[in-house]
Amino acid sequence: MKKFIPTLLTSLLVMSCSQLQADTSTQASTVIADAVAVSAPQNIIMIVGDGMGPAYTSAYRYFHDNPNTDVIEETVFDRHLVGMSSTYPARISGYVTDSAAGATALATATKSYNGAIAVDVNKQPVESVLVWAKKQGKKTGMVVTSQINHATPASYLAHNESRNNYNEIADNFLQDADNIDLMFGGGWQYFIRKDVNLVDGFKAKGFNYIDSYDQLEQLKNGEKALGLFADKGLPWALDDTNPHRLSAMTKTAIAQLENEQGFFMLVEASQVDWGGHGNDIAAAMAEMDDLAKTLEYLESYIAKNPNTLVVLTADHSTGGFTIGKDGDYLWQPDVLRNMIMSPETIGNTLAKEKIVKANVSKMLNFMITDVEFDTLKVDKVKAQKALVEYNALSTVAKKQARKPSLNKAMHLSVNHIIDQRTVTGWTTFGHTGVDVPVFAMGKQKELFQGLSDNTEISEKIFHLLGKNKLSNNMF
Repeated sequence: MKKFIPTLLTSLLVMSCSQLQADTSTQASTVIADAVAVSAPQNIIMIVGDGMGPAYTSAYRYFHDNPNTDVIEETVFDRHLVGMSSTYPARISGYVTDSAAGATALATATKSYNGAIAVDVNKQPVESVLVWAKKQGKKTGMVVTSQINHATPASYLAHNESRNNYNEIADNFLQDADNIDLMFGGGWQYFIRKDVNLVDGFKAKGFNYIDSYDQLEQLKNGEKALGLFADKGLPWALDDTNPHRLSAMTKTAIAQLENEQGFFMLVEASQVDWGGHGNDIAAAMAEMDDLAKTLEYLESYIAKNPNTLVVLTADHSTGGFTIGKDGDYLWQPDVLRNMIMSPETIGNTLAKEKIVKANVSKMLNFMITDVEFDTLKVDKVKAQKALVEYNALSTVAKKQARKPSLNKAMHLSVNHIIDQRTVTGWTTFGHTGVDVPVFAMGKQKELFQGLSDNTEISEKIFHLLGKNKLSNNMF
């Protein structure tokens, strides 16, 4: 007993000190949180560079560099880097996230399974920052280069157990149209269907509908707008009529959404991810350039509208992209700066037409070598042979095999030439689990400094929007 009493007193003393420390920490967090809420920005723009791991922003620095100077010029990404974010999904899906779980975390502060669209692991709906912002009287919008019902934008407005239920998600968009004022991106295939024309439904709810970039300037400020500019995702930046269509759409969207109560807007550079999935560095850098131009516009916007916060991060990294490969201490982006069309478009052309060296050189905008020319021809013959072999299979065997694509084979062959020229490496056609960069500018940008989890980014945005959804370690 004599030994027990001192031990008990010591334990009580430690517990008291711990409780005092916890109370003090809680009070400090509350004071900081209240101060943050008082000075919350009027406008919040959340940007997702889909698939944009750290190698992409580093590569853009060298892509953007002026090779005629001794210095490597700073990019807009360099100016606003504030931290890093982890990206892992709910435990049930392991350590590597897909875009749906990643977007659900960024939109709702909820870890969920891969494929989830704003639902938790029990497939129950969870509220997004966009919907919450609308409830607070703000206008809301989204601008993306994918179809608007793709995984990332879907997680900010809809709820579904699977990202692949595109028609259901499009239907959900119409059902929840009161929560959003503007949507720009692709998606005719899902919104103008044989079974229903959802565009008519949006018009009935007061949305102005446009289907070409030329009509952006015709929209009257302050009115609801739905802009669908492609069947699925928009054309690659390298192929589009406006290579900086994301920045153009963003500029118009802000003009539409500005009001006294402020706005919340999602912007997604969707096709950085698609470049990674295709191991297509040329397409990826053009998409990064479109995103950079968007950020540069937002820099000027914040200069005139300081009551605005912009946060940019990625949902994950794609492709295991590396700057350099095979032990060569080189990365040579020169040919990327001169691309005039996407490697996919070049590959599709080569799949249909006879491969002529002069024609390939013209499309690539550089003179290919005899070795590169021979590689293209050999790859085409291999792909044609694989297709013949597939077509000879039985019906049962075909169901168990993947049909070869001549277009895809030639796209990859073109990519291979560009990779060799630039010394670009890839480890996968899928996602990786690395941490991703976080960028912020404008009012309360300091909140996003350091290492955070993807859910903490949305928790902080929730709080800036007046919702107490804070984790214990936020401040």
